[in-house]
Amino acid sequence: MKFIIAIIKPFKLDEVREALGAIGIAGMTVSEVKGFGRQKGQTEIYRGAEYSTNMLPKVKIEIAASDDLAPQVVETITQTASTKSIGDGKVFVFDLAEATRIRTGETGDTAL
Repeated sequence: MKFIIAIIKPFKLDEVREALGAIGIAGMTVSEVKGFGRQKGQTEIYRGAEYSTNMLPKVKIEIAASDDLAPQVVETITQTASTKSIGDGKVFVFDLAEATRIRTGETGDTAL
């Protein structure tokens, strides 16, 4: 099993969610987060004064997937979230040692 974390631009969330649903992903966790990378932040104007902020709004998606589905999940996120511009985000993949469905006690891939 794999645990996939994707950091994407917020306006791409619905498109990514729909694309993941089309390949069979039934659940995910989504969090609103802030961060920066090479994009380095942005300049904004508030009450006529210009200021820069170091942290940009992003969305973090967390998905547990079987080993055979994980590459397709990564590819789907990468293609769907891309705008071909700086700040599109990143995808991280970790080995997932165990998963348990609390309601039924199922473990492993069947818990996903």
